[in-house]
Amino acid sequence: MKTANRICQVLAIAFGLGALVMFFMNFAEITANGTTESGVGTVFAFGGKFEIGGKAYTMAKSTHLLFCFLLTAVGLVLSIFSFKSKRLRYAAPGFGLFAAIYMLVLRLREPWNVIDLRVEKNMGLAVTELEYTIFVWICVIALFLFAAFAIAYLLIDDYIEVAASKGEKLTIPKRVVRFFRDYKSEVKKIVWPGPRDIVKNTLIVLIMCLLIGALIWVFDFGLGKLLELILA
Repeated sequence: MKTANRICQVLAIAFGLGALVMFFMNFAEITANGTTESGVGTVFAFGGKFEIGGKAYTMAKSTHLLFCFLLTAVGLVLSIFSFKSKRLRYAAPGFGLFAAIYMLVLRLREPWNVIDLRVEKNMGLAVTELEYTIFVWICVIALFLFAAFAIAYLLIDDYIEVAASKGEKLTIPKRVVRFFRDYKSEVKKIVWPGPRDIVKNTLIVLIMCLLIGALIWVFDFGLGKLLELILA
């Protein structure tokens, strides 16, 4: 079990690193001024020089790609440091899964909505076509695998700890099931108000909102007039 746990941890780091490396590959092909060139993901994410037709243009940074890059980097760092601190094992799957879903959404959207092409208006770059490359899909797959192995590592490591505690602790799935059972039992204890109580409480809330609003208006009006006298 410990061997499987370590394998999942190493594979999570490997796929996280692979996803991060994909950002340094050609993310999209831009056709402009009659020429087609491939652009690196980090150039679109952070902004930078992009050459097309023998001329260099400064690309504006894409906040979407930048955010996804940072999520991937943070998730990878957390996975690496989980060798030293097991508390980080909870955060790494969260960042990895969030990055994977975010990147998938970006891939399913049109690249015009993701890559910032304001440069075409500022520097005369007439873009006619913009398409993603296969590296974007590879990045998405790597991120989902990163998240999957990070979650597997978390669950296996938690199972090992519970087994070592000899029944004193519950595994994460059992804790989740227990939470929903307790939640269900607490919901059954709720006493729901009747129609008359709902109408009565709603009227009280509306009246109080009107009174407080009127009070705020009076103070605002009075202070405004006082300020006019002072500045006059």
